[in-house]
Amino acid sequence: MKRAYKYRFYPTTEQAELLAQTFGCVRFVYNSILRWRTNAYDERQEKIGYTQASARLTAMKKEADFSWLNDVSSVPLQQVLRHQQSAFSHFFAGRAKYPTFKSKHHKQSATLTDAAFKYRDSKLYMAKSKVPLDIRWSRELPSIPSTVTVSKDSAGRYFVSCLCEFELVSLPVSAKTAGIDVGLKDLFVTDTGFKIGNPRHTAKYAARLALLQRRLSKKKKGSSNRNKARLKVAKLHAKIADCRMDNLHKLSRRLINENQVVCVESLKVKNMIRNPKLSKAIADAGWGEFVRQLEYKAEWSGRSVVAINQFFPSSKRCSGCGYTLPKLTLKTRAWICPECGVTHDRDINAARNIKAAGLAVLAHGESVNPQSLNAAQVRLCEVGIPFL
Repeated sequence: MKRAYKYRFYPTTEQAELLAQTFGCVRFVYNSILRWRTNAYDERQEKIGYTQASARLTAMKKEADFSWLNDVSSVPLQQVLRHQQSAFSHFFAGRAKYPTFKSKHHKQSATLTDAAFKYRDSKLYMAKSKVPLDIRWSRELPSIPSTVTVSKDSAGRYFVSCLCEFELVSLPVSAKTAGIDVGLKDLFVTDTGFKIGNPRHTAKYAARLALLQRRLSKKKKGSSNRNKARLKVAKLHAKIADCRMDNLHKLSRRLINENQVVCVESLKVKNMIRNPKLSKAIADAGWGEFVRQLEYKAEWSGRSVVAINQFFPSSKRCSGCGYTLPKLTLKTRAWICPECGVTHDRDINAARNIKAAGLAVLAHGESVNPQSLNAAQVRLCEVGIPFL
């Protein structure tokens, strides 16, 4: 399999100028070709593909007004056209929105193939630069990179991502399984009752962020002071994102290392985030990123992640007898089953139901409807015994 290894690096003055020029050329080519393709369809109903876009780029580089495109490597300019073609493919397949123009104030990136970089003696050389990049190698690369992506975020930090081939090493088989229910009060709760508190990184830095944003709004547009204020806001946003990502990586790795099977609930986070009262809290929790990390780490480690249907009534269903409440408000954190009289913690009960439904789906395929399981079948799934 292929895996990307991301490192931070600190360019020299000459390398920073070369990267700025490369980022600018890549952004210009992407935006100009996108405008050309859009106008061709709007005016003449003509569909432009990658071959025509590449020929357009070749013609542009021969024009006197765009001769500066030849000052940088041609590889990232060709690669950005391939990325644009992929964006259109996703759009026509209904997986993404129409491609948008790139801004110089957002993240900048350039992709290099093996023709535009050289990896030798644990040193990475970029095309048109004789000095290797000053990379902070936190771990060794498993193989020679096939492609390298150099990027600069809005906070002014430089990163390099190396795509390498690596061999999967499965973890020893574990007898443990877990069902987790994600939330806002606790980031997630397991079926055993273990709760992980929500660190709420955005709320922690909310006062400082508001202060910096107020200062930014008072600066004159286009001034150096405004750019300095914008950089301070971007750095704080980057710090919040880094704290959130670090916490999610540690928790997801812990769950994968300890459990052979992890059962989760598939949530439509994009739809849930439309709630104006909970949107900021849901975005700060990072449920979608958390599940994504669980899935790819499980694939790397020989584990299984099972996502059950989002409409499964995990919170309203009694994990003991299978009775389902007709209604359960969000503020109700505990309830008593009217059938068996068992008192349930809302989140723990949901995690238990998610685990039982996930094991049933894992044992019998996605054709099994978790809502149709009776109490006996749920109990058999919890102890790992397949039912007929």
